[in-house]
Amino acid sequence: MKNHKETEGSLKPSLKARHMTMIALGGSIGTGLFLASGSAISSSGPGGALLAYAAVGLMVYFLMNSLGELATYLPDSGSFSTYASRFVSPAFGFAVGWNFWYNWAITIAAELAAATVIIKYWFPDSPSAIWSLLFLLIMFGINFLSTKSFGESEFWFAIIKIITVIIFLTVGVLMIFGILGGEAVGMKNFNLGGSSFHGGFFAFVGVFMAAGFSFQGTELIGVAAGESENPRKNVPRAIRQVFWRILIFYIFAIFVIGMLIPYTDPSLLNSDLNNIGVSPFTLIFEKAGLAFAAALMNAVILSSVLSAGNSGMYAATRVLYSMAKNGLAPKFLGKLNRRSIPVNALLLTSAVGMMAFLASFFGDGVVYIWLLNASGMCGFINWLAISVCHYRFRRAFVAQGHSLTELPFVARWFPFGPIFAFILCLIAIFGQNLGAFSGATIDWYGIVVSYISIPLFLLIWFGYRWVKKTKIIPLEQCDLSTLD
Repeated sequence: MKNHKETEGSLKPSLKARHMTMIALGGSIGTGLFLASGSAISSSGPGGALLAYAAVGLMVYFLMNSLGELATYLPDSGSFSTYASRFVSPAFGFAVGWNFWYNWAITIAAELAAATVIIKYWFPDSPSAIWSLLFLLIMFGINFLSTKSFGESEFWFAIIKIITVIIFLTVGVLMIFGILGGEAVGMKNFNLGGSSFHGGFFAFVGVFMAAGFSFQGTELIGVAAGESENPRKNVPRAIRQVFWRILIFYIFAIFVIGMLIPYTDPSLLNSDLNNIGVSPFTLIFEKAGLAFAAALMNAVILSSVLSAGNSGMYAATRVLYSMAKNGLAPKFLGKLNRRSIPVNALLLTSAVGMMAFLASFFGDGVVYIWLLNASGMCGFINWLAISVCHYRFRRAFVAQGHSLTELPFVARWFPFGPIFAFILCLIAIFGQNLGAFSGATIDWYGIVVSYISIPLFLLIWFGYRWVKKTKIIPLEQCDLSTLD
C-alpha cells in the first residue's frame, strides 16, 4: 500500500493532527445545538429529544466509522464522489459529487443570511448586503490563502464552541445541584406532567429530522483526509472522537437543558437566529447570574455560523476540484494556483453561494427558499452514499482476496453499522414532511418543497448513466488501488 504524499500538481497535505481532531470535534457543533435543541425539547419533551438525538448520534457514529475505513485506505479530497465512482458506479459518483457540492454551496448562502441576522444584535440599522459581502470575503480569503489557514481557522472556531459547551455543562450541573442560581431542581422539570416524553410520534419524527441536520458537517473529515499530513494516523484519531463528542456535547447538553427549563417554557419554542436571547444556553447562563449571556452567545453563534460557511466553502471546493480531475466536472475547475489551492473551483463555489444569497432579496425570497429546501435533504443523501460505498468497498476488498489486517482502520460492527445507518437515513429522507400527508387534504406544495432533492438526485444519476452507458461495477472489478 502506497503512502499518501504530495505529488506534482496536487493538493498539499497541510492539515496536522490537531486540525483534523478539531474539524471532527467542531464539525457538528453549531446552531443545531445552541438554538434548535430548545425547540426539540419543546416539541417532544426532554426524553423525546434525548432519544431522537441519541438515535441520530448512533447513526453518525457508524457513518464516521465507515468513512474512517474508506478515508484511511484511500485519502482523497473527492471523498464521497471518488468512493461512489470506484465502488458503486461512475454515474452514482457523478450524482453524489454534484449533490455534495450543491448542498454546501447553498449552505454558504444560508450561513451568510444567518450571519447578517446575528450581527443586527449589535448593529440593528446597518445594511445586510455590506455584512454578507464582508463575511463572504472573510470565508473566501481564509480558503484562498492556504489549506493551513483553513485548518487554523477551524481549529480556533472549534475551540470557541467547545469551551462554550464545557462552561455551559459545568454551570448547568452546578445549577442542577443548587450550587449556583438557587435551590436544586431535581427531576421536576425533566418529568413534568409525569413523563419526559411529549407530543407524540410526529413530534418525535420532527426532532429526529432536526437532530440529523444538527449533525451534518461531521462527514467533512472525509474531505479533509485528502490534505492531512498523515491520514493513516490522524483520521482514525479524529474519528474516535466522534462518539464522545456526541455523548458529551449533545446528549449531556440536552439533559442539562431538560433538567433546568420546563419543556412548556414558551422561550424554548422561540429560540432562533432572530432571537438569540431565548437560546437555551442564554437562558441558563442568565439564570446563573451571567448578565452578559446574550451578547456572549450571540458572539459564539456568529463564530459557529462563520465556521459552517468556511467549512462548506472548503469542502465544496475540494470535491469540485477532485471531480474535475476525474472527468466528472469541467477541466478548468481542476486548476491549482502556486499555493495548491483549486482557485477556479473556489471562485465558482463562492459565486454560487453569493448568488443564492442575493436571491433572498428578490420575490420575497421565494427562489432562495426553494434553493434552501432543495439542499435540505442533500446531507442525508450524502450519508446514505457513505453507507452504500463502505458496504460495497468492504465486500469488494474481501472478494478480491484481501485480508482485513491490510486495512489501516477497520470499522466496527460491519455489516450492521452501514446497514443500520442506511435504514435510518432512509427513514430521515422519507420522513422529512410526514405532516404533509397526515392532514384532511394532502399538502402537495409542502411535499414538492420537502422532497424535490430526491427526483433531482435520481435525474442526475440516471441521466449520466443513460448518456455514458455506465453500469454498476462488479465487486471483483472495483478499483482498490491507493493514491500516491
